[in-house]
Amino acid sequence: MERLVVIGGDAAGMSAASQARKRRGPDDLSIVAFERGRATSYSACGIPYWIAGTVGTEAELISRSPEQHRANGIDVRTRHEVVGIDLGARTVAVRDLEGGTDLTEPFDSLVYAAGSVPMRPPVPGIDAAGVYGVQVLDDGADLIRELDSGDVRRVVVIGGGYIGLEIAEACRIRELEVTVVDLSATPVGTFDPDIGTFIADAVRGLGIELVLGDGVASIETDPAGRAVAVHTASGRALPCDLVVLGLGVRPNVALARDAGIPVGSSGGLVVDRRMRSPVDGVWSAGDCVESVHRLSGQRVVVALGTHANKQGRVAGINIGGGYATFPGVIGTAVTKVCDLEVARTGLSMKEADAAGYRYVTAHVDSTTRAGYFPGAKPIRVKLLAEQRSGRLLGAQVVGREGAAKRIDVFATAIWNEMSVDEILSLDLSYAPPFAPVWDPVLIAARKAFEAVEADVRS
Repeated sequence: MERLVVIGGDAAGMSAASQARKRRGPDDLSIVAFERGRATSYSACGIPYWIAGTVGTEAELISRSPEQHRANGIDVRTRHEVVGIDLGARTVAVRDLEGGTDLTEPFDSLVYAAGSVPMRPPVPGIDAAGVYGVQVLDDGADLIRELDSGDVRRVVVIGGGYIGLEIAEACRIRELEVTVVDLSATPVGTFDPDIGTFIADAVRGLGIELVLGDGVASIETDPAGRAVAVHTASGRALPCDLVVLGLGVRPNVALARDAGIPVGSSGGLVVDRRMRSPVDGVWSAGDCVESVHRLSGQRVVVALGTHANKQGRVAGINIGGGYATFPGVIGTAVTKVCDLEVARTGLSMKEADAAGYRYVTAHVDSTTRAGYFPGAKPIRVKLLAEQRSGRLLGAQVVGREGAAKRIDVFATAIWNEMSVDEILSLDLSYAPPFAPVWDPVLIAARKAFEAVEADVRS
């Protein structure tokens, strides 16, 4: 009987295992999945909302438990960490984290879905007690226990990206003093600075202190080795009872690299469109792999559960004898800061410059509903369109309730290589409770089309 071993029990790994099981029965394919944590198939993106209390329990973040996977014929072993891969012998070395024993498991096919790990700046004190990364459910549980202890009043978040701001807001909801430190001039560096300014204003509106354009130089500890202050490169000292790392994540590829599984220029594992590694019988999916950006053509790592689930599904279908491919990414993302919604897709100005595009920009300020309708909220849309062709290259949206999901129209347009004049003619829905008669999507497309025409005439 053929044996499939899966490293990692979250979105990518269990999607691969589930799809393979659907296509091949237990008499044909044996599947064992190793997960170092306690849970499987959970929403890591929901952890900040669990910390804030918006989500009440850990169980609400778990879509399929180990018991459910086992009932479907997948041998899931939680609290088991794979510590070595021997490609020659076709085995993995596994450590039982609770039993303290080591074992060796053979495989015919291997899915490497080890996910990502929080970035840690190489500064003194970064590994001190009281410094937390938030990546898996166990991290969230540890942080909640600390925050519930009553000993935490001041929190410093290092990094003003999506996770950093979501954690900062969660701590403010808990009525803690929060400071966010980020090297960039505006939060969430994947947005253009003019949109980042709106985000910064919203963060400050929550009562969060922003220290921008300043990096972390060291973390001061007390005699017991616990973090008590964050020192910045400019010389500021930020007292704290707790530090949270919000610098983003990097692919967890050390185990694969040590085994000889190729790592790409992006830092993620090399895979083809079917999620196959160059090593025969080895597949990979999720936060640990690199993908092709459909606009820039560059190899990129995008750590999102959406991609992880899709990539795992593709790998599982192929392992099961079917045929599927993963066509790439365009960088679509969305988040919320208090009641401010922000979203983006495609390329930012910096990314478009790096990819060699020549482009025009357009932005529009409008409302989420008809301006006269109760509950109408402000929304700003910014577009990048390629010179001459008018092809949409990027979109960014910032606004109040009802704003962010409009990014999906732009994501669909970019995916299908539409020009802004084609977007302008889209038959979008209209009713006063949902949009102005000219939706902000259409107004922005019209402005971008006018910018393209003006550039052609110049």
